[in-house]
Amino acid sequence: MLRADHVTGGHVVGAKTMTHLETVKEIYALFGEGRIEAILSKLSENVEWEYSNSSTSVPWLQPRKGRDNVVGFFQSLAAIDMKRFVPHTFLDGGQVVVVLLDVEFTVRATGAQVVEADEIHVWRFDAQGLVSRFKHGVDTHRHQLAISTSLANS
Repeated sequence: MLRADHVTGGHVVGAKTMTHLETVKEIYALFGEGRIEAILSKLSENVEWEYSNSSTSVPWLQPRKGRDNVVGFFQSLAAIDMKRFVPHTFLDGGQVVVVLLDVEFTVRATGAQVVEADEIHVWRFDAQGLVSRFKHGVDTHRHQLAISTSLANS
């Protein structure tokens, strides 16, 4: 059972142990600041990004393997204009942290808007305290429709 007050696991940063929950919160802060290199440093070299996701042509929902390939995820975000990105609920399950977010963005090429209430992010950690697996839980059909006009015009 996941509980917001259940904090286990973590890694040492300087003389302080950082919990996985704190790491995830820091990643969101870094994302807000546009510090992608700092985010990448929190990922395992062999991170699985968008693990277990079904096939989609949505650029930001593509499965990626390895820290170097996750850069492509961040590059794909140039196709959207983020209006709202609010992580609001954090569930700490030790080696896994689940986050609910409210997200709203517009696909630049089509002008289509996507609004996700309670989008899900799943963060899994390895023994070194690095993110080993990550995935979004979103309405992939809605994302696909938002880019479809863009695909038809390319």
